[in-house]
Amino acid sequence: MSIPPGSIIVSDWYHCADSREFFSKILHKKKRRKFGLLEAPMMPPHMNVDIVRYKVLISGKSGVGKSALAARLAGLELPKMHYETTGIETTVVFWPVRLKDSGRVLFFRFELWDCGESAMRRFDHMLPSCKEQVDGILFLFSFTDRGSFDDLSNQISRITESSDRVVKLVVGTKFDLFMHTDVTESDIAHFQEVWGLPVFRVGGDVSAGLGEVAPLLNALAENLWHQDCMAASTVSISPQAALRETGSEITV
Repeated sequence: MSIPPGSIIVSDWYHCADSREFFSKILHKKKRRKFGLLEAPMMPPHMNVDIVRYKVLISGKSGVGKSALAARLAGLELPKMHYETTGIETTVVFWPVRLKDSGRVLFFRFELWDCGESAMRRFDHMLPSCKEQVDGILFLFSFTDRGSFDDLSNQISRITESSDRVVKLVVGTKFDLFMHTDVTESDIAHFQEVWGLPVFRVGGDVSAGLGEVAPLLNALAENLWHQDCMAASTVSISPQAALRETGSEITV
């Protein structure tokens, strides 16, 4: 079960004046910076911000928009035409948040893993590689493909087990084509009631604003941080200490 939005972080913080110095580290000329696997935002010494690292798998049928979602969340240009990912592609996304209780700012580093459906079926090692040490999974369906929505239950059951400690969120793509949808709001409501998972809607062109990606990135950050806090509480140590012990947190 996911937690209610705004339970742990300030959900609209990207609108606030005191966030500008932090968001400026992931922007260049009002557009998002592209970060490689070994890159990170450059922080002045006085900021002393912690980076928390998470691996997130993007799962879904071929053609639902997995690569496009990764590009959207990273603020990159969307692919002009569809092509199936031939292996595994990774995309790094940095996202700053402010914790509600302490006022502390954290930089979340999401490493998004996207694997082509054909490659996953052809090579047995692909899915285990994607699942290894994964922290969260985004399950995708397309509003214009009823089959992809009906496949969600199979996706979730195939990729995860009840014992897995992993954050699960659902994303409906191509929402801008909602007039041609094969998936109704009552379908979404029933799915959320049965599975207890929130459904996010994305679609349209990528703009310079952060508002279109903030709800999903905030939800990822909030649920992943909550997951680590719960895990840390079971062994009576702070989540910060737990992250440092696992090498998930780096002070820059």
